[in-house]
Amino acid sequence: MEKFSRLTGVAAPLPVVNVDTDMIIPKDYLKTIKRTGLGKGLFAEARYNEDGSENPEFVLNQPAYRNASILIAGDNFGCGSSREHAPWALLDFGIRCVISTSFADIFYNNCFKNGILPIVVSQEDLDKLMDDARRGANATVSVDLEEQEIRGPDGGVITFDIDAFKKHCLLNGLDDIGLTLEKASAIDTYEAKATENHSWL
Repeated sequence: MEKFSRLTGVAAPLPVVNVDTDMIIPKDYLKTIKRTGLGKGLFAEARYNEDGSENPEFVLNQPAYRNASILIAGDNFGCGSSREHAPWALLDFGIRCVISTSFADIFYNNCFKNGILPIVVSQEDLDKLMDDARRGANATVSVDLEEQEIRGPDGGVITFDIDAFKKHCLLNGLDDIGLTLEKASAIDTYEAKATENHSWL
């Protein structure tokens, strides 16, 4: 998993509450178990018209936000089913950070396991960030995980809380497999002892 320490990029405003995982990645895209290629399906029902053409009104189709790496979203983002394809699609599109006032628990945890930083802020702070994001590509937002700070284009600073263990995993690029491999030496020692003491196994 790619490490996350600092990110500076364009923030796209998505002031919609209760964005569920079916909106993030519709069920038609769930046939694959690959983590790549899902970016094209991100918000597909909102991004594309029925004939497959782009909906110019949708934020990620607008020139200023085509390369957005941060999403400023409404309350209860990622609700609905527990599909891990949702963070896969965000990541494949290029979104590394989502900021909202709240997240559905499973989606929130899946983000950390896939290298995406979900940040919970107050409604007041979200309103400020939403306003910053509406300025387009010339107004970038910076996120510093180490310092737990978000800096707006005018220099304003918003601090955020995060679980220390989840922070450690993101800073070091550790998913569940990576965490296990950190204990590889202890596992090898245990297995060697087990083989010696229980050779019949």
